This record gives sequence, structure tokens and C-alpha cells, in this order.
Amino acid sequence: MSPIVIHVLAAALYTALGFHLWRTRWRAGSVNLPITPLQTMQRWERAALLIALIVHAASIRFALFDGVHLHFGFALALSVMVWLAMALYWIESLYARLDGLLVIGLPVAAIASLLPGLFVEPHVLANIGSPAFRLHLLTAMLAYSFFTLAALHALLMAATERSLHQGRLSPTLAGLPPLLTMETILFRLIHIAFALLSITLVSGIFFSEYLFGQALRFDHKTFFAVLSWLIFAALLIGRHVYGWRGRIALRWTLTGFVTLLLAYVGSRFVLEVILNRGA
Repeated sequence: MSPIVIHVLAAALYTALGFHLWRTRWRAGSVNLPITPLQTMQRWERAALLIALIVHAASIRFALFDGVHLHFGFALALSVMVWLAMALYWIESLYARLDGLLVIGLPVAAIASLLPGLFVEPHVLANIGSPAFRLHLLTAMLAYSFFTLAALHALLMAATERSLHQGRLSPTLAGLPPLLTMETILFRLIHIAFALLSITLVSGIFFSEYLFGQALRFDHKTFFAVLSWLIFAALLIGRHVYGWRGRIALRWTLTGFVTLLLAYVGSRFVLEVILNRGA
């Protein structure tokens, strides 16, 4: 099967599930409070999402390896981090009612699964045989994924809070857990992601010293990575010391996520698409 066909198939599965959920759940108009929560995802719907994730994983595998080299650039980075975020959501949804995340997650996943087929990765990863590099890459992708899930979660919380202030709540948002519960989940995700990002930065320093003979290469990628770490560190300190929550927490979360995106995905996009350079 052609790799582009697998990318299209993954996107089609995400789109079909999203259309089904929109037709059966999400298209209902807003209603006055109080409202009865919607039915959670059925088993076959959860299974359909799992199949889409498996096909998406296969598309990533074909885009990463050409049989000789390992390719990785902005499109694959986005695809991998969204896939991991959706996989983490699938696991998390077994324990908490988070179906509303799919309103944002499925369209994003459909687009992300198509990107590697539209932008063939010219960037070949060197030093892939190094355990230090593999640890660095793995923790970086996991950190991106947890922060992606946290950002989607923050967007959903912002929409819910706004609807509550207006006194009208859509059936999709009405089926979510209470805002306090969602806030607890959000900070749990951020704590895990922050720990992974810290490991990424530390492993990156050691890997840079081994590869380039210097502990840290200060470039735009390093600058945005460190800046995002500082933003999330400030958010967690503000949460524990000053009790930050609500809109303040959501703004800091989204700001930190956008900054983190600029660290790798943004820089690779500029190099590969705007400047047309693979290295």
C-alpha cells in the first residue's frame, strides 16, 4: 500500500468518526441550563478511534523510515505529537469523561495525519543509534504530546467557562466533568509534561556536549525551549504558591504551549517550507 494512501486513510477514519459524533451528539443547539449530560462514547466508537490511531501509527512508521534513513521534520513532529496526545486521551478516557476533547482533537488529528504525506521530510536524523539521542527524542515527543493534550484541555475549559457565564451550555460541553475536576486533570497533565520537558532539556545538554563539545548551543530552538520551560515553571509556582486557576492558568498554559511549538516545529517549518532547506 502506498504511504500516501495510509495517510489519507488515517485522516478519513478520524473525519468519519468526527462526522458521526457531530451528527449524533454535537450538532444539537445550545440549551438553557440545567441540561442532561450526553451519553458517553459507545464501545464501537472507542474501538473506531483505536483503529484510527493504529492506522495513523502505521502512516507515521512509513513516513519516518525509508528503509535506510530516519526522516524527521515539522510535519512528522506534529503528526507524532498529535498521535501521542490522542493515544493518551484514549487511555485517559477510560477513567474520566472527556469526550468533549474530541470536538477539537479529531479535526486536529485528521489534519496532522495528512501532513507527512503533503510535506515529505527532507531532514535526516543523524546519531539515531545513540541511546542518549533516542532518550532525548522520546522524552521530547512525550513532553510535546502531554502539552498538546493540556492545550486542547485548556481550550475546552475556556469554552465551557464562557458558556457557563452566558448561561447557555451546548450538550457536548454539558457532558464534561465539573470545571474543578477538569482543572485538576489539566494540572496533572502539566506536571507530567513539565517533568518530561525538564528531562528533555537536561538530556539535550548532555547530548549536545557529547556531539558538539559544548554543553548548550544557544539558538532559536534552545531559546524557545528554555522560555517555555520558564513559563510552565512560573505557572506551577503560581498554582502552588498563589493558587492560580481559571483564566490565568489557561492563558499561561496556552502561552507556554505556543512557545514550545516554536522551539522545534516552528523552526523546522521555517527551514523546510519557507527557506526550503532540509538541514
